[in-house]
Amino acid sequence: MMEMVAVADIAVLDDDFDFRNYIEDFLKDEGVYTVRAFSTAEELFSGCEERLPDIVLLDMKMGETSGEKVLEQLLARWPGMCVIIVTGYPSLEDMRATFKLKVFDYLAKPFSLAQLRQVLKNAVAAFGLGKSPQDLLRDRLGHSIKMLRVQRDWSLKDLAVQTKLSVSQISAIERGTNLPSIESLLAISRAFDKKPSEILAGIDF
Repeated sequence: MMEMVAVADIAVLDDDFDFRNYIEDFLKDEGVYTVRAFSTAEELFSGCEERLPDIVLLDMKMGETSGEKVLEQLLARWPGMCVIIVTGYPSLEDMRATFKLKVFDYLAKPFSLAQLRQVLKNAVAAFGLGKSPQDLLRDRLGHSIKMLRVQRDWSLKDLAVQTKLSVSQISAIERGTNLPSIESLLAISRAFDKKPSEILAGIDF
C-alpha cells in the first residue's frame, strides 16, 4: 500500500488543551496533513522558525494573548502566509478587521468538522499546496493565458485562429493540463501582442 503524501503542514495555536488536542487528532486522522499544535504564541513562532507551516489555524481569544497581535506579527514576519482565524467570539467588526489583515478565512466556534474540512480544502486549492513546481507552473501559466483571452473577449476558437493552434491544445494549456511548447508560447504571445517574457513575468512563479 502506497503511503499518502501530506498536502499541507498545519500549525494550530489555541490555549484550550481539549480543543487543541481534538483538532490535532482530527487533522491527523484525515491522513493528508502534518500537524503541530501550540499553546502559546512563543511556541508557534519558534515552530515557524524551525519549519514554516503552510497553514496556521489561529485562535483569536487566548486569555492575556491578543490574537490580533499574533496575527500582525505572523504576517509581518512571513508575508503571504495562509492564516485561518478561529474564534468563539465572532463579530462583524472582528471579521472586517481581521480580513483587512489578509487572512484567508474565518471559522466561528462551534464549527463542524465538515466546515473545517472545507475551509482547509479551499486553502489547499487556493495556495496550490501539495502540488509540484511543474503543476503550479502549468496552473498559473494556463490561468494567465485564459485571463488574457477573456480580456480580449475571445473564445477558444478565436485564439485558435490567431495562433493556428487547435482548440483542444489551447484548452489543455488553459486548464493546466499541458505546458505550451516554445512554439506554442511564441504563437500565443504574438496573438496578444506581447513578448513571452511578459506573459511569464505575470504569473508570479
